[in-house]
Amino acid sequence: MNETKIAVNVERMAGQFQQMVRIDSESGNEAAMMQYLLGAIREVGGEAELDSYGNLIARFPSKGCQSAAPVLLSCHADTVKPGVGIEPVLEDGVIHSAGDTILGADDKAGIAEALEAMRIAPVHPPVEFAVSRQEEVGLFGVKHLDFDKISARRGFLLDNDSLETIVIGGPSYFAMDVEVTGKAAHAGMEPEKGVNAIQAAARAIAALELGRIDEQTTANVGVITGGLIRNGVPDHVTFLAECRSADHDKGVALAKKMEQIIKAEVEAAGASVQIKIDNLCKAVRIPEDAWTVVTAQKALSTVGIRAKPIFITGFTDASIYNNHGIEMAVVGVGAQNEHSTDERVALADMEKAVVALVEMLRLSAV
Repeated sequence: MNETKIAVNVERMAGQFQQMVRIDSESGNEAAMMQYLLGAIREVGGEAELDSYGNLIARFPSKGCQSAAPVLLSCHADTVKPGVGIEPVLEDGVIHSAGDTILGADDKAGIAEALEAMRIAPVHPPVEFAVSRQEEVGLFGVKHLDFDKISARRGFLLDNDSLETIVIGGPSYFAMDVEVTGKAAHAGMEPEKGVNAIQAAARAIAALELGRIDEQTTANVGVITGGLIRNGVPDHVTFLAECRSADHDKGVALAKKMEQIIKAEVEAAGASVQIKIDNLCKAVRIPEDAWTVVTAQKALSTVGIRAKPIFITGFTDASIYNNHGIEMAVVGVGAQNEHSTDERVALADMEKAVVALVEMLRLSAV
């Protein structure tokens, strides 16, 4: 531990966290949460504003140091579904949801920890704090972030579950929205006059190579929707596909290949197709010996954790920051079972995360 013991007010932090998760903020509905944060940050001694997209950008003056470069902390305010009417329950030092909802520790535990760290950190450089919208549905908030308001060139994203790992990179990700149009007809009386959109879509999906393509690359079809009645030839189907790769060029090539296969198979079935492809983020990896990684490892060692750098095949706001030239490592907040109704967070892990973050800020001021 540090020579100066960091005293985290766990009860205060837990109370604020529970207050925040009660604020509905499913992706696209973060306005109330952002308004809450504007006031919460002022109470902690910072200044905050919303950019034109509704992301929050806050600033805290340096404390106990001079001439240090600013550091960026970042979280996201939105949650996945089901995230309306969350009621947190604290039992045996663990907070979980009382009902059939997620908890929202992803990423409100990170926000609570950041605010507590700013309250108690005895030394820190100028701190910029960015809280994005719509992270869970495609990193849209950070993509629209007003980067002219960010001066820091390095920092920490508080959005990893485990305290034992530090995320140093993520893949290129391609979201594919596919709309298949056939021709409706009575399934019993005159099926030959119809073109079955479900069959055309199924033919295309069956032709795709899905799952693990190689150690760097995956592909998936996650949703298919279509048809209205059992005895009608369906004329409209949509399905949602994706591919991702740690190698951007591989990802580009796979997305193009999937598009070609879908088009060819649907048209061979007599239907037509529209395909929208969105490259949500580009593969990026920072070195294992990058300043942010080494600093996070040193800080986590003060709470007895030997954190390991990892590359993940999911994506976080850090991909966008790093592609903008801001070196960001992703550190843990202690959440467990995110994106599920069994999501939970232990207060002991939140406390460790705060102590480590305070040390990251101290090291950033050296």
